[in-house]
Formats: sequence, structure tokens, C-alpha cells
Amino acid sequence: MELSAYAPIAGLFGLAAAFAIVSLVIARLVGPHRYNRAKLEPYECGIEPTPQPVGGGRVPVKFYLTAMMFIIFDIEVVFLIPWAIAFDQLALGGFLAVLLFIVAVSIAYVYEWRRGGLEWS
Repeated sequence: MELSAYAPIAGLFGLAAAFAIVSLVIARLVGPHRYNRAKLEPYECGIEPTPQPVGGGRVPVKFYLTAMMFIIFDIEVVFLIPWAIAFDQLALGGFLAVLLFIVAVSIAYVYEWRRGGLEWS
């Protein structure tokens, strides 16, 4: 394969890099330069920011368990939809691979269930 086959890809990367650099330069040149105390504070939807402990406030572990469940479900869907579409073309090996995948995902679901991630109280 010749290197000229990669020219469109290199051109696209060059175009993307040029766009990013030009956008940053233009934003720096055209953007406002008047900074004051109010603009440098974090935005809290019009509410006065409350003092937080160093490192931010504590977040309950339930939020992390819910996020982990969401990620596991997303990964499961991403892998199962193409398998379902190509089910006719796959043989016993494809079925066993998906069966192994479902067992691995089920272990994660059971782990989260045992840790109380499915109970929101």
C-alpha cells in the first residue's frame, strides 16, 4: 500500500489541527479582556456560592454505584446489538462468546446488587 493512500487522512488531521489553532487564536484576539471579581467566581445558577470544605463536599457512594450500573448497561447494549443483527451469520462460536459475555456482565450486576446499588433509600 502506498503512502498516498493516507493523504486524505493526514489532510483531515491537518485541517482539524488548523481549525483548533485558528479558533483559539481568534478567540484570544476578539474576546473581551475585562476581568472582574464576579467573572472569576464559579457560576452557581444565580445563587451565591456556599463555602465548601477543601476538596469539595462528600458525595454518597450510591451515585457512583448508579454510574457504574449505567456504564455496565451501556457496554452490554453496545456489544449485544451488533450480535443480534448478525445472529444468522454466527455459528456456535458466536453464541458461546455472547454467552460468556452475558455471564461476565451478570457477575457485575450481582456484585452491585449485593453491595446495595439497586436499593435507593
